[in-house]
Amino acid sequence: MPYHEINPRTISVLLVEDDDGDALLVSELFADSDTPVDLRRARTVDEAVGMLDVDCVLLDLGLPDASGTAALGRILRAAPGPAVVVFTGMADTGQGLRAVAAGAQDYLVKGEVGAELLVRSVQYAIERRRSEAQDRELYRAQVRDYETTRLERALLPTPLVGDGSLEVLVGYRAGRDGLLGGDFYDVVERDDGSVAAVVGDVAGHGPDEAALGATLRTAWRTSVLAGLPAARILDVVEQILTAERGRPEIFATLVMVIVAPDRRSMDLYLCGHPAPFLLGRPTVVLPTARRGRALGIPVLGGWQPERVELGDSWRVIMVTDGVLETTVDDGSSRLGEEGLQRVMEDQLELDGAPGSPRGDGEPNLVDRILGAVTARHGGNLVDDTALVVLGWSGDMQ
Repeated sequence: MPYHEINPRTISVLLVEDDDGDALLVSELFADSDTPVDLRRARTVDEAVGMLDVDCVLLDLGLPDASGTAALGRILRAAPGPAVVVFTGMADTGQGLRAVAAGAQDYLVKGEVGAELLVRSVQYAIERRRSEAQDRELYRAQVRDYETTRLERALLPTPLVGDGSLEVLVGYRAGRDGLLGGDFYDVVERDDGSVAAVVGDVAGHGPDEAALGATLRTAWRTSVLAGLPAARILDVVEQILTAERGRPEIFATLVMVIVAPDRRSMDLYLCGHPAPFLLGRPTVVLPTARRGRALGIPVLGGWQPERVELGDSWRVIMVTDGVLETTVDDGSSRLGEEGLQRVMEDQLELDGAPGSPRGDGEPNLVDRILGAVTARHGGNLVDDTALVVLGWSGDMQ
């Protein structure tokens, strides 16, 4: 552990100076000050590179192996952490200014430095460096927030449905790190009155997967609005996936439903994705006999629809696997299909028919399901999770 970590009041300084006389003068100036300094010395930049775990570097700009801003650049590239104060000759203050412009925190002129000026310059340089580091972290945080917001808009759009009799609920929870993953959803009403909905999941986690998920979601909505047949929509999304993915092993799972204009049936397409649930008591998994492959998997076979008769009043929920794979009971087991079914049945008891009015601020069914799963898990979910509920009741028309 470095000495300055043991005693926070002590400033650790590395003097990079090949002249023994100048090095002795600096040592004496520090000794004359009231500030405790842990002073170390290197004679060349090569030697200094391995000694940069310090608060501040005092750098002579005329060294045997490097000079001027080239010496400074090597120090800054080797360790961006410590502050740097450069030494210049009395006739070369312009080089000191150039060094500050290149990244040094201050410069001092040899022969014009007293103990008070030396210590004050080092202390100010350290504080300036810390302030710069904080500004950089703040900027990075702002960029991350902006990117997250931008990806949120692309991954989690507002459903484009004009039929007020159709219940459409959507929900999303980011994983434990708070960053978006590759889960996405969308719901769009088509010109013929049918309603298309999708929930998808790009394999992996991180900003690349989130960006790819946003691209696939946009491709899906564009294809729906263009009036493409359902099977062709999936072909287009897969073509975009293979063109845009960064590695050939990246794939995506997806579930798509097309609700008929009369709202009493739907076509179900499963592309390597967990099947939706028909909510009720009991809540049941929709048929999986025509499950197809995931998108981006180089095997034969396409996607065939499963016609599902829904009746006069129904709710269907589509989920990503993050909610199914959530650990519960102190991490000893997964929630799984049966556990999620019980959670959803419990929450249904608090709800009326599809589209029933709720009080202002009252959480909807999706919010309650996500809240209940989070409670079972004992904290924020590890994986990101997307949910879509579609519901309809002939009595509500």
